[in-house]
Amino acid sequence: MNKVPKHIGIIPDGNRRWAVKEGLPKQAGYVAGLPPGLALLRLCIKEGVKEVTGFGFTKDNTKRPADQRNAFQKACVDAVEIFKGEDARVLIVGDTESPVFPKELLPYTTRTIFGKGSIKVNVLVNYGWQWDLQALTRSPHNGKKTMPSVIKMLGSSDISRIDLIMRWGGRARLSGFLPVQSVYADVYVIDALWPDFKPEQFYAALDWYKKLEITLGG
Repeated sequence: MNKVPKHIGIIPDGNRRWAVKEGLPKQAGYVAGLPPGLALLRLCIKEGVKEVTGFGFTKDNTKRPADQRNAFQKACVDAVEIFKGEDARVLIVGDTESPVFPKELLPYTTRTIFGKGSIKVNVLVNYGWQWDLQALTRSPHNGKKTMPSVIKMLGSSDISRIDLIMRWGGRARLSGFLPVQSVYADVYVIDALWPDFKPEQFYAALDWYKKLEITLGG
């Protein structure tokens, strides 16, 4: 009953819906999502979580209007600036060859330590599941690959298996979130929109997880 997930995935959905609800332009929802990200990171450190991975933006998200695209690109850059003041080992994972990838984040595509580096923080930026799996799909399949060896072939190879995924915004789907690492993840859906984050939502997810019997298929 005291178990804490080693690795938590975060899908921070609902930024645009929150902005509309507040009478703001949709792009305003992305900057409103920054304080919740910092609050959640600090809660993860406090509770002994070893790794946390969150969506910045996906390759599909880049189809949105330019004002929204510019806003979530900037929010990702600002998030890393915020993380510099925390005890974190930060890694940005995504398609760096695309012009929509923020060049300011290129130095962080190698894991970078801030402070004591007490928690791994992975941010998926210009990420797509097809991009992630492309090296794997080019490899001859011998029918003997184990989970660890498969992960080493991914674009997200430095991200470990996920125990618990928390998704805000009320929608129960993964949206392409790390399909290999999520294979045995338990998913907890929170109806609140991401900018309306509250610590009790995080703790409700942890309490739910603690009651589960984790078998990993065994």
